[in-house]
Amino acid sequence: MRSIDAATVQRFAWRVMALLFAGSVVNYIDRAALGVVMPQIRRDLSLSNAAYGFAVNAFLITYMVFYILGGHLADRLGCRRMFSLSVVFWSAAKMAHFFARGLGSLCFFRALLGIGEGCFYPTAIRGTTEWFASDNRAKGIGVLLCGLSVGALLTPPGIAWIAANFGWRVAFLVTGATGLLLVPPWLVLHRRVRRVWGTADPVPAGESGDRPPAHAGNEPLFGQVLRSRKYLCLLAARSLTDAAWYFYLFWMPGYFQEARGLNIGSVGRLLWIPYLAADAGALGGAWASSAFIKREWPLDRARKAVLLGGALMAAGGAAACKARSAWLALAIISVALLGHQAWSSNMHTAITEVSPGRLVALLYGITGAAGTLVGAISQPVIGRLVDVYGYMPPFLSAGAAYLAAATIVLLAGRIEPIVAPSGAAGAGTGGL
Repeated sequence: MRSIDAATVQRFAWRVMALLFAGSVVNYIDRAALGVVMPQIRRDLSLSNAAYGFAVNAFLITYMVFYILGGHLADRLGCRRMFSLSVVFWSAAKMAHFFARGLGSLCFFRALLGIGEGCFYPTAIRGTTEWFASDNRAKGIGVLLCGLSVGALLTPPGIAWIAANFGWRVAFLVTGATGLLLVPPWLVLHRRVRRVWGTADPVPAGESGDRPPAHAGNEPLFGQVLRSRKYLCLLAARSLTDAAWYFYLFWMPGYFQEARGLNIGSVGRLLWIPYLAADAGALGGAWASSAFIKREWPLDRARKAVLLGGALMAAGGAAACKARSAWLALAIISVALLGHQAWSSNMHTAITEVSPGRLVALLYGITGAAGTLVGAISQPVIGRLVDVYGYMPPFLSAGAAYLAAATIVLLAGRIEPIVAPSGAAGAGTGGL
């Protein structure tokens, strides 16, 4: 691989990041579109609420499974190949919703969508790790996470307009086809990478010396990482805060309608504000920790400073349930989501920094699957609490989750690469 100056590396890195960000936006739109047109689908396909729940779970199950398997494939094939494969697969699955004729076919297409979308984020994290060294990696991951919030902003008005004018089937067809538009520029970009580097799959971040090369003697086996306190603590911390994020994502619209008396029109006009704050948190948290590192703070100190600050801000969201007005509650939740994404941009980065380079997507995927699982399990519990006690217990639980996660991060020890126990190092994936 040719030696390339730092400015050229950064230029290509941000071009890759721009396409990963676009993929994140489209990924979120494609998964969230179902909820926007749910009443029309239920009517046209004669589905009960319970049947609709089966369709939702069909996506979640395969999404969780392929968060792990997709990470394994991304480590084997690299981000370049897996990006194209995952985008084409999920786009085709989304377009196939056009042909749904009943519960069985809808569940089948949702399951296929979960396969393709589950592969994407471990692949994107792999690409970010390949192109960004530790001093800038949180910036890339922060931009990637912004795609979630931008997708949340665009999905309701965009999908609703297409469905209102052309029907819900066309909405799936159009948004699915949009994903395919990402593939040609991705292939063109990597042809340029090949011309500059002499290979289509360079790992510029590895040249910075911020992590040992693949298969270095001190890299642990897959099973050794899974048993390490550092990794298990980060997995637990991410799972708790992912569940809190799902609470805000799925229950915030209902809270403002049922507990604060807003109509659906007002909710549509106001709930973009917390997601805009979340974008600011993702970027602000990423840039803050990168600035600390450039000021020669140790990596562990820089990450934890933002992680703990973000967790405290997010924990304050518990106060929303006692706010005197809907506007104050909205402001408190907006600050909480800002804190959550500041936390997330550094938590997701920290997971890549403790993981062996050859396993980074797989190990990241396992943490994502665990977070999705805890979030899914928590949903019926939240529903029961709301039915019996109102919204206060879920809000308090969400706040406590951030405090518990922050404590767990401190128990994890230093944020640094996990190494094999003395005399137990080896290459490979431990049976995978």
